[in-house]
Amino acid sequence: MATNRNILTLDEFTIQEMRVFPQATGQLAGLLRDIGLAGKRINVEVNRAGLVDILGDEGSTNVQGEEVKKLDIFANNQLMGVLRHGISCAGIGSEELDDIVVFDDEISNKSKYICLFDPLDGSSNIDVNVSIGTIFSVYRRVSELGKPATKEDFLQPGNKQVAAGYIVYGSSTMLVYATKRGVNGFTLDQSIGEYLLSHPNIKCPPIGKMYSVNHGNFFVFEQGVKEYITACQKKDATNGGPYTQRYIGSMVSDVHRNLIRGGIFLYPTTTLKPKGKLRLLYECNPFAYIVEKAGGRATNGFINILDVIPIELHERSALYIGSMKMMDELEGHMNTTKK
Repeated sequence: MATNRNILTLDEFTIQEMRVFPQATGQLAGLLRDIGLAGKRINVEVNRAGLVDILGDEGSTNVQGEEVKKLDIFANNQLMGVLRHGISCAGIGSEELDDIVVFDDEISNKSKYICLFDPLDGSSNIDVNVSIGTIFSVYRRVSELGKPATKEDFLQPGNKQVAAGYIVYGSSTMLVYATKRGVNGFTLDQSIGEYLLSHPNIKCPPIGKMYSVNHGNFFVFEQGVKEYITACQKKDATNGGPYTQRYIGSMVSDVHRNLIRGGIFLYPTTTLKPKGKLRLLYECNPFAYIVEKAGGRATNGFINILDVIPIELHERSALYIGSMKMMDELEGHMNTTKK
């Protein structure tokens, strides 16, 4: 089947974007292409997972105390490998690793960027064929170029991100990434092995019909969240409702759907997890950056997620993220109960 040459590939799009900035070195574009390459490799193994011995637990636990899946390890190694062998990344931080990995060589030390990622979000769902994904974010280094990256490069607030994105492995494989210029989505054409621009200039609708939350934890949520969920269920046609609950349990899938169609995703604190469960650096910050650049908003219940100054690599947080008007509704309930 012939490819429509009016549609840009990921490589062509990043090169076109570089032309707007004559001073650009191409490192960020190269890094995004490297991540796209790792995504292609991961996609192949995800699609073969039911046929090969790659499902199940690897036999260890990660720094979060969670059982490590074989595909998590594969995805982590693919991302780390392509970034290490490229020329655009000085080091990485991964949800699966205890500490940062610095690429201490002459070329990498001259790289301007570091990358943080969750290599395979939602991998516990793969044996039931639910969409899963890779989440990543990119920061400009604050340490001196020409020397190895330091931990301070990784412990920056989310508002310092220069790019963030995700790859969702579903009925089709799609890479979505955001920069200060906006959010764009690329679908992998398996026939030619290229990501093609399929969703240019993504904008999150200001309001949607869906809310995403693990309703099984309802009675351990804070009061404001419970009131908002109840209000979502009670809405009628006169006030834009009722909202529909859609919760997959794979964050990439839930937030991707809400980004495209409009909606809100809630992962509140609970009495058992008073600091929240999601990882600030690997999940919350990247998605907050993407959704904000698309016109939505994200908070931890108190302040904008992107303004939180991280203290440690594996810091956890609550997350409320989605369409602007739905976020306003949520915060109205939460602020009332905090008074």
